[in-house]
Amino acid sequence: MVTSADWLDELPDSLRERARLLRSREPVPGEFVLYWMRTAVRSEENPALDAAIHLANCLDLPVFVYHALSERYPYASDRHHTFVLQGARDVQQRLQQREIAYAFHLERPGHRGPHLRELGRRAAVVVTEEMPTPPLNRWTELLSRQLDRPVVTVDTACVVPMQRVGKAYDRAFAYRKATEALYAEKVSQAAAEVEPIRPARLPGDLPFRPLDLRSTDLAGLVAGCEIDHAVGPVPSTVGGSSAGYRRWDRFCRTGLRQYHQRRNSPLVDGVSRLSPYLHYGMVAPQRIAREAADVGGKGAEKFLDELLIWRELAYAFCFYRPAHTRLSVLPSWAQATLHEHADDRRPDLFDWETLARGRTQDAFWDAAQRSLLIHGELHNNVRMTWGKAIPQWTAGPQQALRMLIDLNHRYALDGRDPASYGGLLWCLGQFDRPFRPPQEILGTVRGRATEQHAKRLHPQSFLRKVTRPLYHPTPSVAVVGAGLAGTMAARTLADHGVEVTVFEKSQGFGGRMATRQVDDQLAFDHGTQYFIARDPRFQRYLKAWLAQGLAQPWQGRIVSLVDGAIDAEKSGRQRYVAVPEMPAICSHLAADLQVRRGVHVTEVGRDAGGWQLTASQGTVLGSFDWIVLSAPAAQTAQLLAAEKPAWKERAHSTAMSGCWALMLGFDEPLPLAFDGAFPQASSLSWIARNSSKPGRPRTPETWVLHGSPEWTQAHLEATPEAVQRELLDEFSRVTGAVPPQPIYQVAHLWRHALPTQPLDERCLFDPALQCVACGDWCGGPRVEGAFLSGMAAAGRIMGALNSSTVAAPPQAEIQLRLFDAPP
Repeated sequence: MVTSADWLDELPDSLRERARLLRSREPVPGEFVLYWMRTAVRSEENPALDAAIHLANCLDLPVFVYHALSERYPYASDRHHTFVLQGARDVQQRLQQREIAYAFHLERPGHRGPHLRELGRRAAVVVTEEMPTPPLNRWTELLSRQLDRPVVTVDTACVVPMQRVGKAYDRAFAYRKATEALYAEKVSQAAAEVEPIRPARLPGDLPFRPLDLRSTDLAGLVAGCEIDHAVGPVPSTVGGSSAGYRRWDRFCRTGLRQYHQRRNSPLVDGVSRLSPYLHYGMVAPQRIAREAADVGGKGAEKFLDELLIWRELAYAFCFYRPAHTRLSVLPSWAQATLHEHADDRRPDLFDWETLARGRTQDAFWDAAQRSLLIHGELHNNVRMTWGKAIPQWTAGPQQALRMLIDLNHRYALDGRDPASYGGLLWCLGQFDRPFRPPQEILGTVRGRATEQHAKRLHPQSFLRKVTRPLYHPTPSVAVVGAGLAGTMAARTLADHGVEVTVFEKSQGFGGRMATRQVDDQLAFDHGTQYFIARDPRFQRYLKAWLAQGLAQPWQGRIVSLVDGAIDAEKSGRQRYVAVPEMPAICSHLAADLQVRRGVHVTEVGRDAGGWQLTASQGTVLGSFDWIVLSAPAAQTAQLLAAEKPAWKERAHSTAMSGCWALMLGFDEPLPLAFDGAFPQASSLSWIARNSSKPGRPRTPETWVLHGSPEWTQAHLEATPEAVQRELLDEFSRVTGAVPPQPIYQVAHLWRHALPTQPLDERCLFDPALQCVACGDWCGGPRVEGAFLSGMAAAGRIMGALNSSTVAAPPQAEIQLRLFDAPP
């Protein structure tokens, strides 16, 4: 039993030099030693696991490995989640063979709670990995403050432990010189695997039910998480130690000896593509370094320089410089020159969506970004040029750094670790020297023009390589309906290289996000009135649409009306409208998609060839591998009645109420002190001065009135003329004003306006039939609900394709940076 105050001395020297005690505490009585696995998702050559086993043996306790995946980490997406789950599946199988207790928890609706804290309070010691980047370093510190027992971090990422380096270095040559002896000592060392003395057993009364990842549908698990489903998994890069070491073994045989000659060309298979596996700790850097050194030669020497010097330089830098997410961490000369040129004129300023989707019109940069978006990887020689361009398109250096971090971390499978921060900061001068004379925007920070880099490549070969299909053969998807759910699903799938065709029965886009234009002078948003952004996933896109002028805040005064008088202000969250009309956002999402408008899909059926779609008059629309139905619930159920009768009952459970809309135009403005109102105890549920919305004609004045669901239900078969009379009379009553004779009045019936009780699921999905149904009747009503439902529908398809289809041929693989040294 350990009793010494220097109880960490019980660890072997090779582990003790990697361990750090966050607070000076000794082990307390507990049920087990807890290893909180996060960034070393491997069972062999894992110093954190070895340290936990050593301490457990010294304390005569079992070791328990707790591995969890949160929905709350930055840039959480299907891509990162899938990769981690695949890696965890490997770990579970191997730890069972080693008789080490392991439990995996996936945070998702219905499965949330402070499980780590509860387990920590039952442990004698908590061991986890040293990872000096947010949010992991913050979460580790928070846990240590919440527990009255020791929390120990262990460096599992570096061959030379970060603590042994002693300080942050700003130049690679200085780091190389300072650590030369340490690497000479460490590279050839092989870790001795230690086994637990106490037999494996899961602790009793766990606060969650562990997942058996070996027999679980991983794509289904991911789909149930509240994460970004618009960033799909990458079938050519499968998570786990087995896949990682297969990739390494192949590179050792075919590429390592020529690495120094081939590493800078993105057109050849010249680099290891190990970065995702190193990032998540699925392969051991100690083993990679040792085996590369055994091969020897100039290729291995250059590879080791980047694996050990450039990569671990960045780890040590982040360890000793915790402010590495801010410009203040840069060398003083870089800060000064970027600040001096912060107000230089930028030729273009691009919003997040334009950059994320690679739509800047710079062909080289857009191709590089498409590689990140589709394949989650980017050759580092290209990545450096990609990163240097972003300051040209953002309002200042701080905005440039934020955009660099967002685009890299969101899409790159190797994003969010110190090596990524090292590469991104290099784009702004870190680990570099000034280059004179100064240039616009970057000042004396080294520049790398995209047009110059493009000249060194065969442009069409580069474009073909980075935009190669994810799947072989490329699947085809039919999307029925061009409302927000349908266009978001189609946009997401198309951006990932899937062949998509959208069918829309009307001549426009938007569904209930509709605007009726009359003689270019009158405009009526007779469906959706405005939208609110609560979910961060929707807010991110909305921010981009605001920057593009596709949406604007509606600052109108919104009130509640009782008996003709204003009862209360209805402030709260900001309301937005699309500009210049409600369909603008759907039209934007559908840009460059194959859309067939004015085509009413009346029948769908599936045979051996896929989904067959038929339009009115029996016109055959084609055959598709997948179908996405984004129509209202009743229409979706009707279309799928033969193929998926079970969905009919689900659709009926979320019946959609109708809404009569009355559009009114007046020569003179009405003397009303509000722009929108919710009448109480009325046959009207909503009235709005449509001409008060941004982007709409101010004169003549236009109003939109919505009948309440109950009143509409009772008047579904009423004539438009009768509806006009009754709602206009009620408008006068609830406002206390007598409106003049309208210059325009038309009533429109929305038979399927609002879901009365949306389903809990974001979409309905059948992988066997290869069909998805989505819309605001799934997961949540209104605009935001439709958007998230369309995103979820695309995510379900990409998850299924990742699980079941063949990845693009290996010879088409692009090279992924290990953290190549700048030239």
